[in-house]
Amino acid sequence: MNPPRFGVNYTPAHGWFHHWLDFDLDAVRADLDAIAALGLDHVRVFPLWPLFQPNRTLIRPRAVEQLVALVDAAGERGLDVNVDGLQGHLSSFDFRPAWIETWHRRNLFTDPDVVEAEAEYLRTLAAALADRPNFLGMTLGNETNQFSGEPHPDPDRIEPEQADAWLARLLRACEAGAPGKLHLHSFYDAAWYLDDHPFTPAQAARHGFATAIHAWVFNGTAQTYGTHSAAVDHHAEYLIELSKAWALDAHRPVWLQEVGAPAPHVPAEHAAAFARATIRNALDCPDLWGVTWWCSHDVDRALADFPELEYSLGLLTNDGLVKPAGSAVARIVEELREGWTPPPPRSTALVLDLPEHARKRSTCAPGGAYFEAYMNLAAQGARPAVVLAERAADEAHLAGRGITEVITLEDPSGS
Repeated sequence: MNPPRFGVNYTPAHGWFHHWLDFDLDAVRADLDAIAALGLDHVRVFPLWPLFQPNRTLIRPRAVEQLVALVDAAGERGLDVNVDGLQGHLSSFDFRPAWIETWHRRNLFTDPDVVEAEAEYLRTLAAALADRPNFLGMTLGNETNQFSGEPHPDPDRIEPEQADAWLARLLRACEAGAPGKLHLHSFYDAAWYLDDHPFTPAQAARHGFATAIHAWVFNGTAQTYGTHSAAVDHHAEYLIELSKAWALDAHRPVWLQEVGAPAPHVPAEHAAAFARATIRNALDCPDLWGVTWWCSHDVDRALADFPELEYSLGLLTNDGLVKPAGSAVARIVEELREGWTPPPPRSTALVLDLPEHARKRSTCAPGGAYFEAYMNLAAQGARPAVVLAERAADEAHLAGRGITEVITLEDPSGS
C-alpha cells in the first residue's frame, strides 16, 4: 500500500487567482518550483469560472490552453494536478458568471440550461487534460454547497434530491471528458454540521472517487475549545472518521483536501505545531488518500478586502520563502518517504444516532453532544471510529471496517 499523497492548493504568489487575467507562465513555473522544493507531489488548481466561460455558450479556447500549460508545467516538476471547475467561491469571494446573475438570475443547481452549460464546461476542461499523465481528475468546484442555503446572502435554494441529481449529472460530464480519472466533488462543513442543509453527508460520502474533507477550525472549534485543545488538534481526523459512517464502501478513500492554520485562531507561532498535530492525527485514519494543505502562497496584502485570516495561510511567503508551517509539512513528507506503516483499523466505534437522511446534524458540530463525546475520547488517547446507529448491529458492516466494539453516548464503557 502506498503512503498518502501530499500536496497543496495552489494560490499564485502574485495576483492571487486574478493571475488568469494576465497569465504569466514563467511566474507560474517559479511558484511550482517552490512548491516542488517542499517535496510535495500534487497541486489543486482553480480556474475562475467567469473568465473561462463568460457566456453560457462560450468556453474560451485561450483560457483552456493556459490551464493545459499550467498542468504541463506542473508535470515537468513532478507534480500531479487536480482541477476545480466551478469557481465558484474562493476565500470569501464569489465568482459566478454574469449569465446566472442579476438580470439573468437562474438557479445554478436546477435550471436545465445552466446545468447543461456547467456540464459542458467541466467536460471540456477534463477532455483538454485527459491525455496528460499528471492530470489526476476534476473536482466539480470549490465548496459549491455554500451557494445552496444560509449563510450565503443570495442562495440558490434546493432540496436534497435536487442536489443529488446535480452531483450525478456533473460527475458524469467529468467522466465523459476524461474517462477513468479521479473525479470528485467538495463540500464545506455545513453538509456535516448544519441543520436542514440540502447537501447531505451521504452525498459527500457516496459520489465521486473519494470523500473530500475541508477541515477549518475557525468554524467554532477554535473559538469554543481554544487553540491548544484536543478538539483543534483532532478536528480534521474527526471529519475524516465522521464521513466514513455514511460510506457504502468500507474502504472508500478520504481526501483531506483543505486544511490550514488560520490566524488568529491558530497564532503564527503555533502554526507549525498545529500542522504537525493535525496531519499526524489525520495519518492515523485508515484509507486516507492524501492531504492537500491550504495554501501554497500567502495572499498579497496589496489586494484589498480579504478577511484577515486569508492573508497568511500559505506555506510560503509571496517572495517564495518557506514559513515554519511549510518546513513542518516538508519534514512530515520526508518522514513518510523514509518509511510508512498503514494505521491499524479503528476497532472501537462511537455510535451516532442520526438517521441516514436526517436533516438535524448539529449534534455533530462544535458544541454538539456527539462532537464533544468524540473529542473527550480523543483527548484520552482513544482512536474512535464513527458508526451510524442503524448499522451498529450490522456484523458485516462492522467487520468490513475492523470494528469490534461499539459504545454509545449513554454507555461510554462500551457494549
